[in-house]
Amino acid sequence: MWFRNLQIFRLTSGWDYPTESLTAALHKGIFAGCGATDRVARGWVPPRGNEGELVFSVEHQQLIALGVEQKLLPASVVRQYAQAKLTEIEAAQGYKPGRKQVREVIDQLEAELLPRAFVKRGLTYVWIDPINRWLLVDASSSTRADEVMEHLKLSLGDLPVTLLKTQLAPATAMTQWLAAGEAPGSFTIDRDCELRATAEERAAVRYARHNLDSDDVRSHIAGGKSATRLALTWNDRISFVLTEQLQIKRLAFLDLLKEDAERQSENADDLFAANFTLMCGELAQLLEHLLAILGGEGE
Repeated sequence: MWFRNLQIFRLTSGWDYPTESLTAALHKGIFAGCGATDRVARGWVPPRGNEGELVFSVEHQQLIALGVEQKLLPASVVRQYAQAKLTEIEAAQGYKPGRKQVREVIDQLEAELLPRAFVKRGLTYVWIDPINRWLLVDASSSTRADEVMEHLKLSLGDLPVTLLKTQLAPATAMTQWLAAGEAPGSFTIDRDCELRATAEERAAVRYARHNLDSDDVRSHIAGGKSATRLALTWNDRISFVLTEQLQIKRLAFLDLLKEDAERQSENADDLFAANFTLMCGELAQLLEHLLAILGGEGE
């Protein structure tokens, strides 16, 4: 149970969902799977697979999971079947089908093909930290996070959560760190970054596995480019990429942390709990330090 990405939200003063209350609320949006004619289905599922356990909780830290089931029906397949059907209709009636008739054929074929479509399933995990007032979605895109938040709002009826903002914009801070050749506090700069111009064409330069403490990087910054992505390591324990939208991607935890969790565990359930507990503790500290070097929380 180690997150790979973080979309970062703050719990507001209206959040009051201990495990029992949160579980009851999530039952309103529990996962049911796709029906015969459904393209997609979403709902809450047990985060560690134990039936009925919609909220996994350890030391007041909560973990929930949104299950998504999507039927894969490529438009090219529908067009192939539709073309054959429309050719038959044209031969029978002596003229090409009109726009309305074409639409009716496509809709009918989609309804017939959906029950036979392949199904793709996925999980998106959400960590809720009511002590430090964090809600973290393990998603690489804001679109996936929005999907989770929308379903959470449907279940709770209200969503006392806001997107995290900082006093210092991440792009400004990352650009300053690159220009200085070092990051503040317990952070160090790694070897990946993206610099992008603010002009209309948004010219970009990307560095991968490259020394970023160089005149070349500083020359791009002096020419008006700013950092939109920067690889960092915190306290020699967690590496990640910070983006200009204050997203954290490519989270990687020190192997020693995972080994500690394995030593504390006797079975799969114990290992899941140990991993989750260690992850929560490490990420809570990382977020506190990251917030500090970005000037604190903004309005």
